Amino acid sequence: MTDLLSGQEPTEYDASSIEVLEGLEPVRKRPGMYIGGTDERALHHLVAEVLDNSMDEAVAGHANRIEVELNADYSVTIRDNGRGIPIDPHPKFPDKSALEVILCTLHAGGKFSGKAYQTSGGLHGVGASVVNALSDSMVVQVARNRELFEQRFSRGIPQGPVEKIGAAPNRRGTTVTFHADEQIFGAHRFKPARLLKMVRSKAYLFSGVEIRWKSEIEDGDTPMEATFHFPGGLADYLRETLGKSTTYAENPFAGTVEFQERFGVPGKVEWAINWTPARDGFIQSYCNTVPTPEGGTHEGGFWAAILKGIRAYGELANNRKAKDITREDLIAGGCALVSCFIREPEFVGQTKDRLATTEAARLVENAVRDHFDNWLAADTKSAGAILDFLVLRAEERMRRKQEKETARKSATKKLRLPGKLTDCTSKTREGTELFIVEGDSAGGSGKGARNRNTQALLPLKGK
Repeated sequence: MTDLLSGQEPTEYDASSIEVLEGLEPVRKRPGMYIGGTDERALHHLVAEVLDNSMDEAVAGHANRIEVELNADYSVTIRDNGRGIPIDPHPKFPDKSALEVILCTLHAGGKFSGKAYQTSGGLHGVGASVVNALSDSMVVQVARNRELFEQRFSRGIPQGPVEKIGAAPNRRGTTVTFHADEQIFGAHRFKPARLLKMVRSKAYLFSGVEIRWKSEIEDGDTPMEATFHFPGGLADYLRETLGKSTTYAENPFAGTVEFQERFGVPGKVEWAINWTPARDGFIQSYCNTVPTPEGGTHEGGFWAAILKGIRAYGELANNRKAKDITREDLIAGGCALVSCFIREPEFVGQTKDRLATTEAARLVENAVRDHFDNWLAADTKSAGAILDFLVLRAEERMRRKQEKETARKSATKKLRLPGKLTDCTSKTREGTELFIVEGDSAGGSGKGARNRNTQALLPLKGK
């Protein structure tokens, strides 16, 4: 039998046609499934995956310093002073170290049970192994128990076992150096400015960590060395972002709430927001230090708290127009940063662009709402300025909506067909006809004689 489409003999399709990809082969075959593609954004996501592991150590209280270096050959080195990846034999694979299992096996890691980390950005056990699979060279050094160990990999394949390379009496933690595989990413190269932005934002997200940046690639704008440590957290981040822009509140509405103290569950939320007439609004959100550019439930809970709070304040201030304020009005001119830490978060996709954990909405809303009410009541000058601005935005939005509705009705009225037109069933102009007849009686006769598919009929009064 020939193939119906090609007219050629079909190829055999039997059990031998079924491929089974083992180890890290699936990553190299379909990198888009794991890092969202092979473009510049995906390339930089490799750094985020390794950096997130070091940040998890810091958030868990085991590290307070991270170093990120962009080397002259466009390889990247990320070093922390945490506990160090275990290098002893894995119970399930006695002939392999835990380090090799983590870096060469999908869905292997210490963040599934919640015993090693209460909250973490790495969730699926694929981050470090994916970076390993997509790098033509990866070197991992681990300092544990005053000793230094090393293992080398290439495209996900160990180049030898873990080796002890010396004593490390004053050192601890993990150092990962990797070079992205040109077979996967082509001519794309790491951009110093993009990496520096990532590094700085991580430092803002956790005030307990110091991150040191060093680059051997000069782009003319990005500093070759920098150190980031921000005790003020997101409030500092927002002030730096807004710079000298005029704001409706002298100080942003900012705070931190530990979920354990309020709701009896691990985690916390930190936020900072202010409104300005000088620029468009924005929101940058994070979960467990992972950026969520598409938002999610934590953003939803945050905006719900702000919206309910400003409406309630408007009611207390006898401003009846406050009830018309919507989330759309809040975002216009509202510059916000939201960072939550929760246990076992659910993200949409491996690149974690959107948070889907339903419980996060309730936790964030309840944590932020009381603080916002108190902040508005304590600073009535700022509260009044923000309320007036949001009411004005609401009025402008409703006016634009009314103008669009009026324009739509006007256009519809202009295009409205005469009431006595009997249209044809064809939806295209080609091959159709319009017959204009005198009087309703002629119209009735014409209806029976016409071709319903292509002929329309319009009776008119008068001669």
